[in-house]
Amino acid sequence: MAVVLPFDPAAEIDAEPSLEGILTLVRADMERVNALILSRTGSEVTMIPEVAQHLISSGGKRLRPILTLATADLTGYAGDGHIKLAASVEFMHTATLLHDDVVDDSEMRRGKLAARMLWGNEASVLVGDFLLGQAFRMMIEVGNMRALDILSTAAVVIAEGEVAQLAAAKNTATSEDEYLAVIRGKTAELFAAACEVGPVIAGRPKVEQSACRSYGMNLGIAFQLIDDALDYGGSRAKLGKNVGDDFREGKITLPIVLAFRRGNDEERAFWKRCLETGEINEGDLEHAMKLLARHDALADTVDRARHYGAMAKDALGLFADGPAKRALLDVVDFCVARAR
Repeated sequence: MAVVLPFDPAAEIDAEPSLEGILTLVRADMERVNALILSRTGSEVTMIPEVAQHLISSGGKRLRPILTLATADLTGYAGDGHIKLAASVEFMHTATLLHDDVVDDSEMRRGKLAARMLWGNEASVLVGDFLLGQAFRMMIEVGNMRALDILSTAAVVIAEGEVAQLAAAKNTATSEDEYLAVIRGKTAELFAAACEVGPVIAGRPKVEQSACRSYGMNLGIAFQLIDDALDYGGSRAKLGKNVGDDFREGKITLPIVLAFRRGNDEERAFWKRCLETGEINEGDLEHAMKLLARHDALADTVDRARHYGAMAKDALGLFADGPAKRALLDVVDFCVARAR
């Protein structure tokens, strides 16, 4: 069962948002990044490239490294360091996915069996560690200490966000502010870092570095909020996993936070039974979707995503108009429009 999310027609974008602009902008650089990713997953230990390539070649958009390349272009960078930094960002992201699937006992990732289902939890964790190590090797090779500081700090913040999410799991008392703090760490921080290192290696003023970081942070929050809504109102094709996985795993996401606060005692008892105790019966997912619709939890989650998307766009206001800026603005529209 899917829930149709109501939208304000006035807020719709005339043309269907797409990533074509940014893909065209970075196509040549992205070919170099992909070649580097392929070479850096090589190992004499056969299982390492097998596990890594299973996920890396599974059709992800590679949005985070694309953002690194685009912000480097936006701020006039003319060297080669952005290639290794973009590959580092992708390895960091892939490592977190491998680790997340173990923590969450996930069976699917990007429409395929999760690596842990094929090679086991131990291999998934250790290959994730290998990719993190390779990421840091490439950062050091670039030789920019500030970029290394940004990405290494991001690795710490992401880990903190994952632990915070683990602590908040199954806790229906989680507030909206607490949940937003979790996704700033686990999701938005890597978007922010990916965007910040472009102007850093370009040697641009602090105000431009901060603007790109703000763009990435707000885009990352919007991106995650749309994912939260799609888990209950999307499709498996869009998610790359089963609809309702968050519900079955007891994850407290923003739609749940909103519906729990707005519900009556009987409804809150339902959420506690399903999410806190893990007692999920046949038909409970459908009932959960009805409650989310009753309290406008999905639509309001999307509205909040639009709000953060607007802040991401505003952050780029100090940059002159051009292909890179227009492409980055289009990314915001694309990410938010996934909830259509």
